[in-house]
Amino acid sequence: MSDMYDRVTEERDFFKKLLSKLPGFKGYVERETRRSSDKLLRETLAEKFETEWQRISSIQKDLINQGMIESVDDIESASLKIRQFIDRVKTASYGYAGIFDAIKVDENELYEIYRYDLSLLNLLDEVGRAIDNLESSIGTDGFPAATRNLVKLSQQCVDAFDARVEVIKNSGLGSPAPTTPEP
Repeated sequence: MSDMYDRVTEERDFFKKLLSKLPGFKGYVERETRRSSDKLLRETLAEKFETEWQRISSIQKDLINQGMIESVDDIESASLKIRQFIDRVKTASYGYAGIFDAIKVDENELYEIYRYDLSLLNLLDEVGRAIDNLESSIGTDGFPAATRNLVKLSQQCVDAFDARVEVIKNSGLGSPAPTTPEP
């Protein structure tokens, strides 16, 4: 097993040496790394929000079992928005241009995307707390406010991801590789 690890490590070092000899190729690899990171982030976000969505579904089932069917509709709005958010995150194309794309990455634009990524992670925490609050407020006077808060946060998730997509589109980071006309 150690031999296999050593071999992979040596091949990686060889690849790094090769990259240092090819002008401009390092930037291509960095873009591919950003694409992979973007995909990993989105998969992680979708998975974690999926867990929160399942918690909302569980609360809805509990409400039905308790005969509080009228409350289920209010929570359904939040559930649908979270589901919409998850689906958008899962199905979005990679956030950064392809390996042979000739665009130059603007660090300020990249910073803006990372800022949205952080806001999505922060929203995950807020949604989790809002679901905790909703769960603990069932049967109390605070339940309608907890429901409204969850619906509001769910919409913020959708809006934040949409804004992230717009930043990518407007920056050129999400554009397809330019095509060269045939001679």
